[in-house]
Amino acid sequence: MGLNLRHWLKQYSIRRAMVHIEEVLETANLDAQMLLQVHDELIFELPEDQVIETKKLAIETMEKATEPALQLSVSLKVEAEAATNWEEAH
Repeated sequence: MGLNLRHWLKQYSIRRAMVHIEEVLETANLDAQMLLQVHDELIFELPEDQVIETKKLAIETMEKATEPALQLSVSLKVEAEAATNWEEAH
């Protein structure tokens, strides 16, 4: 079985983001709580008035998740959506 580099990078990135995001949100005094991971997505619950700042910090954290351990020659592109339920978010 060969190593699928793209699959490995997704797993590595999301794991590192999960490790760092809690500290980032706590430092920013945000009440967002990570509920679960679904493939390469992180699901949060948070007050509506904190959506914009939480999205901004989550995107920044996820796009830089591999740093400093792994420097990529291509930038990671992260998208974030906010909704009241899973169906609305997709």
